[in-house]
Amino acid sequence: MNRAFTSYIDRVLWRPIRYLFQTPARLLKGRVKPGMTVLDVGCGEGYYSLGMARLVGTGGRVIAVDTESEAVSALRIKAEEAGLAGRIDARVCGDEDLGVRDTEGEVDFALAVYVIHHAQNPERLMSDVYKALKPGGRFLVIEPRHHASATERESVMARARSAGFALARHPRLIRDWAADFVKA
Repeated sequence: MNRAFTSYIDRVLWRPIRYLFQTPARLLKGRVKPGMTVLDVGCGEGYYSLGMARLVGTGGRVIAVDTESEAVSALRIKAEEAGLAGRIDARVCGDEDLGVRDTEGEVDFALAVYVIHHAQNPERLMSDVYKALKPGGRFLVIEPRHHASATERESVMARARSAGFALARHPRLIRDWAADFVKA
């Protein structure tokens, strides 16, 4: 199957289905709690950022980063409209740096949905997330199965181990591959 067709099917069919079953509330239940500081890597226009902002409550904080300034701008507008702007710190980051050095050791939970396979420097991404997390902090990585061959999955696992993460478990998702890492 060629990549253009796969991308088309994802936009038209799978993404809407995923949004029905893989909602932030359902996916992050038990992972994101009131008062937490969380990091959304590759936040796009904020589908998960907005959901996490609701879950962390008024005492929590969402740091949302993406390389696309238009997406970050759209997230800011959506957050304002939803009354969540005070909880979301939306940032444009670089291809080689997540721009979260100021959060070192402060983040309880990080999420990267469909991001690792796009990253120009996945090792640096893993390292930046590791540094941002508190000891015992969790990092949930979700990749589409059609992008995550056995070789690519092992590559993600090796990069995570190299950054210092330990695998906590592999959550079962309808159509995606996932790994839940913990900062040792």
